Amino acid sequence: MQSDESKQGAADAEHGEPASQLTEQEARDVEEKQSPTAHVLHETIRREGDRELERSASALLWSAIAAGLSMGFSLLTPALMHARIGDTPVTPLLVAFGYSIGFMLVILGKQQLFTENTLTPVLVVMTKPTLANVGRLLRLWGLVFAGNMVGVAIFAFALARLDITDAETQTAMVRMGAKLMGLSTGQMFVRGIFAGWLIAILVWLLPAAEHSKVVLIALVTGLISFAEMTHIIAGSAETLYLVFAHITPLGDVVVRFMLPTLAGNVVGGSLIFALISHAQVRSDSRE
Repeated sequence: MQSDESKQGAADAEHGEPASQLTEQEARDVEEKQSPTAHVLHETIRREGDRELERSASALLWSAIAAGLSMGFSLLTPALMHARIGDTPVTPLLVAFGYSIGFMLVILGKQQLFTENTLTPVLVVMTKPTLANVGRLLRLWGLVFAGNMVGVAIFAFALARLDITDAETQTAMVRMGAKLMGLSTGQMFVRGIFAGWLIAILVWLLPAAEHSKVVLIALVTGLISFAEMTHIIAGSAETLYLVFAHITPLGDVVVRFMLPTLAGNVVGGSLIFALISHAQVRSDSRE
């Protein structure tokens, strides 16, 4: 009877590869060192999405509110850096890192962020596109988006109306919001596509990141800030601060920022990245 090593060697020979001399333990080590395949990542994220779709409405809503509050630090931390450091050649890089703080709190804390859900539960619908699954997805999106907006609005209101920060930090937050509102509707939408795409890439990569999740989150979300892309939740903290500070009307924020940015994030995360990733896995499975 052939040993496992002999069988492996014969299999390698059939594929034109040199016979392997690995022991069983070495073979297991090789398997552990290999990166997860696209199928593994897809199934991992799909199962996570299925679990999220099964959560109760109250659990989703409270988690989403917590995420909105956490995302407020993507406004406060960059503003503090602007106020304390001023304009220097390295300020944009430090501000980009400060912007990533809110995302770290949300993702590592397993809180519900709307733009993460433009990929995770969407794979469930793409795998089994039934009306029931579409309804579950819309329920999840509605609850998470509403919760995120409540949380970020509370945080922005506190910064604008309570005596929490100094005058320099308040000025920095006004400048950040005004700069964002200075973009055209088309720019909001297109930059939102790229931001949604990057968040979807981040969600796709996290299961394989293991011990480098913090670095990965900082790099990907920091790029969103550094490239001045638009993110519906983080950007809402900046623009709602202007509303509560009586600088910009709420209607302007909704029409000029929220609607085009929301549409861009969904297009980038769901209609582009999720669709391409799912198509890749489906194509491989048919070969």
